[in-house]
Amino acid sequence: MKMRKMIAAIGLLVFALTTVACSTVKGGAIGAGTGAAIGAGTGYGAGKGALIGTGVGVAAGAIYDITK
Repeated sequence: MKMRKMIAAIGLLVFALTTVACSTVKGGAIGAGTGAAIGAGTGYGAGKGALIGTGVGVAAGAIYDITK
């Protein structure tokens, strides 16, 4: 049950940030949510997956902003 609440909160955070923020923050939020979901699904750990996903998402968002 605790994992469901955390994933729901991350989903709401992703939605909120994607509606009002720039690409770098959006990338981080989407990466964190996706990484947490993948980490939880694979048993690797939602926290570790969220950290890795945030880094990848921020990097992708920054590259998009630079090339845009």
